[in-house]
Amino acid sequence: MNATTATRAVPPPTPGPAPRGVVESADATATDAGPAPGGRAAAYPGAREDPSDDAPGDPVARVTLQTVADRVGVSRMTVSNAFSRPDQLSAALRDKILAAADELGYVGPDPAARALARGSSGAVGVLFTESIGTAFRDPVAAAFFGALAEGLSEHGVAITLLPESKAGQHVAARDVAMDAALVYACPPHASAVQWLVRRRLPLVYVDQEPPEGVSSVLLDEETGGRLAAEHVLALGHRRVALFTTNWLRGGNAWADDAATAGVGVVARGRVDGAYAALAAAGAEVSAYEAHDNDERYVPDAARELLAGDEPPTAVLCFSDLMAAAVIQAATERGLRVPEDLSVVGFDDSVLARTTEPPLTTVRQDFDAKGRLAADALLAAIDRVRAGQAAEPTQQRIPVELVVRESTGPAPR
Repeated sequence: MNATTATRAVPPPTPGPAPRGVVESADATATDAGPAPGGRAAAYPGAREDPSDDAPGDPVARVTLQTVADRVGVSRMTVSNAFSRPDQLSAALRDKILAAADELGYVGPDPAARALARGSSGAVGVLFTESIGTAFRDPVAAAFFGALAEGLSEHGVAITLLPESKAGQHVAARDVAMDAALVYACPPHASAVQWLVRRRLPLVYVDQEPPEGVSSVLLDEETGGRLAAEHVLALGHRRVALFTTNWLRGGNAWADDAATAGVGVVARGRVDGAYAALAAAGAEVSAYEAHDNDERYVPDAARELLAGDEPPTAVLCFSDLMAAAVIQAATERGLRVPEDLSVVGFDDSVLARTTEPPLTTVRQDFDAKGRLAADALLAAIDRVRAGQAAEPTQQRIPVELVVRESTGPAPR
């Protein structure tokens, strides 16, 4: 709907109730209007108090606070309090007002006007770089966002999903009302991130390095990579491939240098931890980069990784999704897991327990990650409301290795 609403001239209201447009409560909408001329009650769009009273073509006005107040015989402030400050009224009076509002089809003061009056939208934005549908098909992202939503909902805060791309002239990161925003694994140069920064909203970064003065929630990625590498080294593997991601590439390809493979704080951290342990042990290390951790790219990348005459005896993967693709590619090539090839995932998502064989993987705590992110957002909002300077926090969540059946001794 267009933000500008056309108005029509109306005769002056009859004496009695408060004049049209007077707002008695900060929570009342600034567009609330009194009864229509002649004293007939107004109606909410799509609902009428008594449709039979309307002559053909007679326009239907809106049900307002004043309409409900007239029905009950109280002030507009009292009606507003019934919706927004119930502790200010007796239970009996509030029930009477809500019953009258329900009969008239009135659902409460306009949320946009209430948010403007409070200076708060009651929602935080969550910014994705991929499509929202893609994010929620990712079991790792879905588990994190579930924990985040639970942590925020306990405090009455809603989540607004912000796609990175714009739709026509609408740019969600610029145009949507929110009290703070979470930036989830987005490139720092993304235009949507820049809009959030320019709006000076409190921000929390997840799975990416934050700019100065911004809170973040990260995993201990390097330790995760090191744990995976030390595990396969202890099993005797010395020809190891790292299977990671590089969205800067136009497609899938072998990395020029395994030590610098991967792009972004998550991929680089996991590669750094693994490569340091493998190199120190004198292992032969290669790295293959999929364009992204996505089913559109990963299966072909996994096949290419195992296509050589001397495939690795162990593969350390960026994610469980990529590890599952390696197991499938190995099966297609006639390689047995773990007898011929050991495979390690990362995340310990639901997928890790449904592959055959079940995945050895590095576990991250999705619940802790989501709740820490929610706490950081709520703390940032509270400081803004209190007029206090930002106090950014950097949270780093520990990880652990979970050994299952996809790893075994190196083949002889």
